[in-house]
This record gives sequence, C-alpha cells and structure tokens, in this order.
Amino acid sequence: MTENSFYALPQLLQAVRRVANENGLPVEIRARLVLSVTDVAVGELSAGRPIALRTTREAGSHDDSPVLVIALRAPRALRPLSTADLPLPALATGPHSVIWRVPVPKAEGSSLPAPRPITDGARPHPTAEQALEEELRATVARADALTAEHRRLKHELAETNGGVLALYVQLEERDEQLRKAHGQILRELEDALRPQPLEIDGLELAVHYAPADPNAPTGGDLYDWFALPDGTLHITVVDALGHGVRSTRSALNVTHAVRTLALEGHALESILARTHEILMPLAPELMATVLLARLDPATGKLQLANGSHPPALLLRADGTSEYLEVRGRGIGYPLPGSEELLNAEVHPGDLLILYTDGLTESRRDPCEGELRLVEAARRHAGCPLADLPSAIAADMHTVVLHPDDTLALAIRRTHPSP
Repeated sequence: MTENSFYALPQLLQAVRRVANENGLPVEIRARLVLSVTDVAVGELSAGRPIALRTTREAGSHDDSPVLVIALRAPRALRPLSTADLPLPALATGPHSVIWRVPVPKAEGSSLPAPRPITDGARPHPTAEQALEEELRATVARADALTAEHRRLKHELAETNGGVLALYVQLEERDEQLRKAHGQILRELEDALRPQPLEIDGLELAVHYAPADPNAPTGGDLYDWFALPDGTLHITVVDALGHGVRSTRSALNVTHAVRTLALEGHALESILARTHEILMPLAPELMATVLLARLDPATGKLQLANGSHPPALLLRADGTSEYLEVRGRGIGYPLPGSEELLNAEVHPGDLLILYTDGLTESRRDPCEGELRLVEAARRHAGCPLADLPSAIAADMHTVVLHPDDTLALAIRRTHPSP
C-alpha cells in the first residue's frame, strides 16, 4: 500500500495512470478512472488544498481476479466530495474520501494477474500527452463500436418492426375475413327466420331490413305476415329491446305467440295482452313494442292494434297522408295491450308503411323523422314497390346520429284481378 499527497492535478493524474498501467488495466477503464479522479479532485486542487492518493491490491476470492483499490482523500476539504455521475462509479467511504475498486485482469490462460506492460528503460511509462492520446483513441474506438452496434440493432429493429407490421396486417385481414364470414352466416340465419314474400291478389308487399352493424346483423327488429283463413292479411311488426341474438330470440317469441293466437281466432284487440300473459313467465326480462295490422285485400278494410310502437303511415294515392295513431303499451310494459282498435280504409293506389323506430330516429328527433318520412314516401311513391322501402330508408339515413336496426314494410293496394 502506498499513499502520496498531491497539490497539482497533472501529477495526480500521472500517478493514477502509472498505477493503472502497472496493474494492466484496459485503456478504456484507465480513461474512465482518470476522468473520475479529475471530477473528484479538481475542486480541492484548484483551491490549493491537497489530495492524498492511496493504492492497494487485494486478493480475489477463489478464482476471482485481484482487486485494485484506488482511494482519494481530501483532509482539508470544506465540503463532502461528490461521487455523483462519475464515468467510473465510486463509493464514498466518508465525507472527505472516495474509493474505487477495479478488478485486475488476468493473463489469458492463467489464474495470475496480467503482467505489467513491457516498456523500454528510457521511457518506462508514457508521457501525459501519449497517455491522453491513447485514452482518446480508446474512447473513439469504443464510440465507433457502439455506433456500429447501434446501427446494427437499429437495422434489426427495423426488420423486426417490418415483420411485425406485416403480421399485423395479415391478422387484420384475417380478422376482417372472419368478421365478414361471421356476418354472412348471421345474415343467412336472420333471413331464414324472416317470412318469405307473399303473393296476395290485390296487394303488393315489400320489405327492407338493415342492421345497425353490418357485421352483426342479428337484432330485435322482426316482422311476420301471413294470410288468415278468410283471406285477410295479418302483419306483425316487433322491435324487441336490445341487440344481438338475445333480442332476435325475444322478437321470435313474440311473432310466434301472435301467429298462434291469430290463427286460433283471437280478436285483434286482445292479442297483445294475451301475448304478454303467455311470454312473461317464460321470459320475464322481455320487452318489445308491437304493431298489429289486418288488411282485407278485397275491401281495403284496415285494423290496427298498437303496443308502444311508432304509428303506421298511410299515404293516399292523391298525395295526402296521415299517421294512424293508436294508444297502447308493449309486451313487458305495465298494463300491456292496445287501448283500442283503429279502423281505416285503404283504397287502390294507397300506400301503407309500417316500420321500426330505427327509420325515423336516426337523427334522434322522432317528430322531425316522421315529417321526413312523409316527404320520402311521397318522393318515391311512383317507383316499383319492391324498391320503395330501401329507397325511403336511404333518404332517411343520409345523416345517422343514432345508428339502430331498421325495418320498413310497404303495402300497396291494387285493383284485384278480374
């Protein structure tokens, strides 16, 4: 162990370099040590206060390398020495002392420390300028190596990101394919649940249905139409609360119950209340608005029963129109059923439109929607009936603030065949 005091920075650094060379420290470690010693000692030496340098060698345990211990002490320091942010981390063993513990490299293939570098007798140690140049070259070489490594890693990261992006695009495409396939299957199932078009002498019928989400076409908007034994056309329009398969099942339960009751001969004004009585024990969470219509194609006699559903629109052949309002409450509501039965007459050329609220409430204002529905019906009244419901829906949905399932049925009375 040796300890010497220094009053000038060059002499202190020369001693540190000499110790580093004698112990075979790599140039890069030596450069970090020199810079760290400078940071710690420059303040004291500039103020004319001495710095003591002590160096020792400690044996390593088992096969570990020996450790070079470099300690700086400032006996007259006015404030503690700082060890923060040093190029070579150090420990503060007291307010005025700092210590570095640096492993001494072994000679290759040997358990002994690396030998002291061989120098000629005239210059056993490099000058300060030579040592500084050597350290600078080592630093530059290290920086170049890090730059090359950074460039390589950046290139590998770019390739990895490209591969991940390509995989992400493939997954997105696959997901889109699955969504479309899923939607197609659901659309086919949904279409299978809807009744087939009817051919009734004296009437034309057409329907339009569009889900709120094309990839999830199931919903609670459903209709049913069929001819009663006396030739009267019965129509049921249902809007079950919610979306998805559960609401479709609720709507199916309503249409099946209504069809059964209608074919059994129950009066139209009693069917809604009776449907509620049948379904509530089986599905107490079910809620649905329902509109029932019966139209005699021979006489044009129309009967309507309503349970909380939007009113039917009757557009006369002369362009006049009226909403057929009937008070009532839907399935699952308190006091369900139609309060009365509305009777009207549909003349040849008249157009009857039944729909769900998705048609008129796309802009969140049902009153404004009803006014626009009348205008759209008049605008398209002259087109083929098969295209009329879809054309009206397209007009109504030029702006959609509230997407919802949409159902629209159009019935036009014609002159019956001779």
